[in-house]
Amino acid sequence: MKQHLHREWQRLAAAARELDRQTVFVLTTTIVLVILQQTLGSRRFFRTELAPHVAEDWRGLLSWGWWFAVQGVTGFVIPLLALVGLFRRRLAEIGLGLGDWKLASVLAVLYVPLVAVGTWVLSDGAAFQAQYPHYQPAAHNWRFFLIYETLFLFYWIGWEYLWRGFMLFGTAPTFGRYAIFVQTIPFALMHLDKPLAEALLSIVGGIALGALVWRCRSFWIAVPIHAAQMLILDFWCTLRIRTGVTGVGPGALVDLLGAWLGGG
Repeated sequence: MKQHLHREWQRLAAAARELDRQTVFVLTTTIVLVILQQTLGSRRFFRTELAPHVAEDWRGLLSWGWWFAVQGVTGFVIPLLALVGLFRRRLAEIGLGLGDWKLASVLAVLYVPLVAVGTWVLSDGAAFQAQYPHYQPAAHNWRFFLIYETLFLFYWIGWEYLWRGFMLFGTAPTFGRYAIFVQTIPFALMHLDKPLAEALLSIVGGIALGALVWRCRSFWIAVPIHAAQMLILDFWCTLRIRTGVTGVGPGALVDLLGAWLGGG
């Protein structure tokens, strides 16, 4: 029995030595980071543990800021420090170089107008105006709006890098192009609480963004693609809430911009 256990231990040790340490670290650490984000980084944690220590007028905004900031730290800062500090990776190796910036720029320029038009149409719905911006006072105070959206951008950097940087490039030495599909699995699972259509589309989105980042060799292209959707939707909804303008035609757009620039 003792000899049998010893042989099994030797097999286990030999198998462990054959594993790529970086890949094991990335896959395991990603789980830990998501758990930390969902618990310590939640708005509920802020409201119960931190809100009593800040001014009441700022608690609502800071609860969102806390969520965004923790996502940025757990999704970007910690993974970056780990890959550079522990594994001595160069920035270009882990998706933080410029990559094919010309292709990325062209795609971004083509994509943003489509987002602007699509979110303009969506913003005409009362349901969207009730949801966006998530922090509703931002729709009535431009200072809050700017703070909220700036913090939200840090969230998107953390969210995108965790999947399209840390997991994608962190496991690429082992999985190669299959890393595109590996990072899609947890990304899609994070959408389980979304409507069915959105949850299923997250699979397509995860693969598409992963492939795009892989092609451009830089995760930065994923940030404006994802962040622009929310920022522009928040902007349109905010203007509609402030001005009361409805409709999706050119005339409605002119009325909305005129009312806004006129102090509406």
